[in-house]
Amino acid sequence: MKPSQRQTGLPRTVVALGAVSLMNDTSSEMIYPLLPLFLRSLGAPPAFIGLVEGLAESIASVLKLFSGWLADRVGRHWALAFAGYAITVLTRPLLPWVVTPVQVLGLRVVDRIGKGIRTAPRDALIAASAAPAHRGLAFGFHRAMDNLGAAIGPALAAVVLMFAPENYRLVFALAAIPALLSLVVFGWGVRTVPVPARSEARHPLAGARGLLRGRFGWYLGCVLVFTLANSSDAFLMMRAQDVGVSVAAVPLLWMGLNLVRSAFGIYGGVLADRYGRLRILRWGWLCYALVYAGFGFATAVWQVVGLFVLYAMFYALTEGAERALVADFVPAEQRGQAYGLFHFVVGIAALPASVLFGAFWQLFGVSVAFLTGAGLALAAAAGVGLLVRNAHP
Repeated sequence: MKPSQRQTGLPRTVVALGAVSLMNDTSSEMIYPLLPLFLRSLGAPPAFIGLVEGLAESIASVLKLFSGWLADRVGRHWALAFAGYAITVLTRPLLPWVVTPVQVLGLRVVDRIGKGIRTAPRDALIAASAAPAHRGLAFGFHRAMDNLGAAIGPALAAVVLMFAPENYRLVFALAAIPALLSLVVFGWGVRTVPVPARSEARHPLAGARGLLRGRFGWYLGCVLVFTLANSSDAFLMMRAQDVGVSVAAVPLLWMGLNLVRSAFGIYGGVLADRYGRLRILRWGWLCYALVYAGFGFATAVWQVVGLFVLYAMFYALTEGAERALVADFVPAEQRGQAYGLFHFVVGIAALPASVLFGAFWQLFGVSVAFLTGAGLALAAAAGVGLLVRNAHP
């Protein structure tokens, strides 16, 4: 259904993509909170764990840029999104068989390659399906479903670990099931969406200079600074374990985080539509700075639990607004390329963010690492504040 035909509510494509994310993230989040603990059990130090997450995201970022441009160029958003999901799904069953940290790194990179291919065209499908006044709601819904899956996954992992303590490989094997189901739902429920026009850009960066002029370029600069602050969540799991959270309880803590993200994700998108996406984004980044400062000094489990709740609120405030703003700043026929640039910036900064955070932790201590992240987040929020002064959205 076209946005013009449905001015309120959620189109079928948005709902179906939400269901796909629900199942895919149920799978991935059965794995993700246990991966740093699994790597530790294989002998990997903090700096290598940062490398695993940072390198995987950075490689994926290049593909996000390419896939967004290609989707605009050929108008095949559906096909590229499906291919990206398929690559991720078909590599998941291999994880239970790895025996070295390097093998984990390789599979993580391939998993993120799938994400890199699908993300920009999928976001362009959502933006094209929703009415402009309800894009915050559409992206908020999608992120809420994503986060609901991210809550279900750790819950399932925790149940498995109750009966098979520290059997990471069994959890990884079972995680393949919801991933395969997500492909079925995508093929059945996601419709192709007409694009306003096809881009004539001859390569992924053609026309990028024009897009980067003005407010969109400044916004991406703020996103870059914030992403340098936003190191891998794997470090939060490690920090929780260091403070006293048991291995079996780590997936439950991650589940609680994602339940709160899911519960408030749609409301965060509605707030962004109502009060201004830039304003809500700024408050979310300030919330992040407070959380990271807290993790730098946490000494008790109850403090970690409180910080995870506040961290969930950061996600709820920012996830819908961040992506809806991209569509606000660029022409409709260049949204795929713009989303590719957005995810490219996020991904390319993920490598130094996570590697440097791990190195700071290893060399200078946990407090220095977390406080550095908090300071960068404050700088990014200040940059968004300058945009807020000049305009809506």
